Amino acid sequence: MNKKIMLPILVIIVSAIAIFLIPENSSMPSSENLYQSGFTFYDVEKIQESLSEQNIFMSTPTPVTDHTIGNYCAIRDDVLSTINYCTTTAIQDPDGRSLGNISMGGTPDNPIMAIALVESSPFLDSKSNEIEIVFVSMVESLVCDCWGEKQPGGFESIPSWIDAAKTKYLESSQNIPLKSTVTGLGDETLILEITHKNDSYLWTLIILK
Repeated sequence: MNKKIMLPILVIIVSAIAIFLIPENSSMPSSENLYQSGFTFYDVEKIQESLSEQNIFMSTPTPVTDHTIGNYCAIRDDVLSTINYCTTTAIQDPDGRSLGNISMGGTPDNPIMAIALVESSPFLDSKSNEIEIVFVSMVESLVCDCWGEKQPGGFESIPSWIDAAKTKYLESSQNIPLKSTVTGLGDETLILEITHKNDSYLWTLIILK
């Protein structure tokens, strides 16, 4: 076989190998890559385990995809517009009394936010212990167990952040919801809100990717 015939054959073989090695849809991120970016829906199991060690119990996550999604995963219109899948769980004390709920929202394979809501009644600090447990579990399970090292916002711990928010709220008219935002712990933004509604105080922790 002469060299003029061999060259085209080699080109065909090399081309075939190159095509085989290029993955299909290589420009599309894999599920693994999506889940490497921050927390996932599966991390609710970490929260559940952490809370159970403190005698706070979570229900099995319930998916929400209909028009009621805003009742569980709404924080701002610009964020809600990017959410088409939400899961929510109820949290209870050892006696089975409702404390609030924990929800995550985003797309089915990638949550972009998580919310923990604890209802305190009749006083602002009626559920101080439960609020601390839930919020610490949320941050350590979804962001990192590194608050003491980084001390974002100048707060030495999550409880000190909660106490500062409570003090600030008590000093205010309490007619306007309090909002405290912390960054620098990781890639996520943490927002703590206190709102008075009817005869209860709603403590909300929001974690945004």
